[in-house]
Amino acid sequence: MADNIARVFADAIATNPTRPLLTWYDDASGDRTELSGATLANWVAKTANLLVDEVGLAPGTPAGVLLPPHWQTAAVLLGCWSAKLSVVDTAGDVDVLFAAADRLDEAQSWPADERYALGLSPMAAPLRQVPPGFADYVVEVRRHGDHFTPQPGPGPVDEHLLSRAQARATELGIEPGARVLVDASRYPDPVDWLLAPLTRAATVVLCANPDPARLATRLTSEKVTHILP
Repeated sequence: MADNIARVFADAIATNPTRPLLTWYDDASGDRTELSGATLANWVAKTANLLVDEVGLAPGTPAGVLLPPHWQTAAVLLGCWSAKLSVVDTAGDVDVLFAAADRLDEAQSWPADERYALGLSPMAAPLRQVPPGFADYVVEVRRHGDHFTPQPGPGPVDEHLLSRAQARATELGIEPGARVLVDASRYPDPVDWLLAPLTRAATVVLCANPDPARLATRLTSEKVTHILP
């Protein structure tokens, strides 16, 4: 397996970039968003270009991410790792911070030069009101290029994260090429819901607030082959 997250992501979508790679459901709101590998790669590239070209961040720069499991979170994380940033989830000094709109109070304890808020709205709709001191991620990221070439080699956290991801893929029983259903509330760690499947070139159906009554239909409609235990 590749030694860096950007390469693992690229390898996972290389054989069929048009297949659904990450499908997001929120049964409380009725939201459903499906991203092919190519579409997610586009969001990842735009995010990395935002970080490198606009913000001017260098490899190893710390980035804070205060986001729940979500398809936009996947774009942010993979964009940060493509830019070789060090993603942290413990409050401290960071050069860039991505925060969900409902976690802005928590974000105040994170000193950061650049701050992006995410509403995590259906269809990636912009925020109705951008909070002071923040920029709207989905507005800003769309202005950037669709392609990004990561620097060769691993980022500062890649080896550790990929080692954990491979171990978790084994523990969770994820087979190569599987279609994996994930309860977002049970598996908030992106190592579980994002990286572990990627190390197996698996695709993900990520569900927030899953309705048990819809499970049987979802397993059939999404062609799920494995449910995280």
